[in-house]
Amino acid sequence: MYTLRGFIEKSIKNSSIELRFVVDEIVQQEERSISEEELERYALIQKKLETGSKDLETLIRDKMLKDEKVRVANIYGNNAIVQKDFFEGLDVSRKYFHISDHSCNITSSTAIISILNEVSALDYDIVALVRGGGDRQSMETFNDITLSELFIKMNMVTVTAIGHTVDETLLDKLADKRFHLPHDYGAGLHAIAEKLSHERSNSRALLIDEVKKDVTKQFSEQVETLEKQLKKKNEEFAEAQKTYKEQSEAHNKTFSDQLKVRNEEFQKLQITSGKQLEDLQKNFQEQQKQRQAEMESYKKEIAVLHEKNVQSAINEKTSSLQINLETLKQENVRLNLEVQNKKTDYVKIIIAFVLALIIGFVVAKIL
Repeated sequence: MYTLRGFIEKSIKNSSIELRFVVDEIVQQEERSISEEELERYALIQKKLETGSKDLETLIRDKMLKDEKVRVANIYGNNAIVQKDFFEGLDVSRKYFHISDHSCNITSSTAIISILNEVSALDYDIVALVRGGGDRQSMETFNDITLSELFIKMNMVTVTAIGHTVDETLLDKLADKRFHLPHDYGAGLHAIAEKLSHERSNSRALLIDEVKKDVTKQFSEQVETLEKQLKKKNEEFAEAQKTYKEQSEAHNKTFSDQLKVRNEEFQKLQITSGKQLEDLQKNFQEQQKQRQAEMESYKKEIAVLHEKNVQSAINEKTSSLQINLETLKQENVRLNLEVQNKKTDYVKIIIAFVLALIIGFVVAKIL
């Protein structure tokens, strides 16, 4: 006989078996309906979940704390006009960012891959795909597997703002941060920068208050220490003054005694020097007198010698002239004899007369 409990357990068991068959059937149908591309998309999403997303706010905070600008590469479509919307949203926070614009065919996954490869080689902090909107079909570009694989391998923070709010593309799911519109993207950066700026200001104010307290405390302690040191220095200075006064008095007394002795010695030296000077003057005067006497004697001797020399020279000249005169006399006698002998020879007489005149002139000049 079946009890009620047994009947219920048997019914549940049969229902579980039927439910399992139904679930297996549904799973099989679903597996048949899921394409290989969708499995690849799912694998990429799982990989992104495993690696995790890079935090945009943390990146901006680190840069602002270092006073460095955030380097941003925005990829727009050719001839796009959404840059204005982005910068309107960014507003005054533009000063915290260094924005570089890159353009390509935003509906071509190949073109986007090419520009992403170029950007990845540069030193950017953020790369963003920015588009103002478009039809549903053009959004399929952002579901491309190859593009998505490259997108999650980027070292920089990845952002999407591709202008749609209803559908979510694969790139939106893989991006580190998703915004619906370009304006939202700029406003989002502005909000983060403003928030961090306020936090920084508040933290800076708190830090300043803490620093003020610490500085006030340190200043008070330093003042107290300096007062103690000043008191000690004053005592040391007073003691030093006392010692200096005693040393000065002793030094002045010693100096006065030494000065008195030196004055006495100087006076004695003056007296001795005066006497020596007088003796030197007397000796000098005597020497001068002796020199003058010697000079007078030398002058007299020189005069006498000069007189003797002159007289000797005169005597020599006189003797020579006398000899010449005697010779002339003899010649004159001879001539007279010849005149007398040969009668008158006027030429000889004239010559004799001239010679006589010359000799007489010379003798007169010598004498």
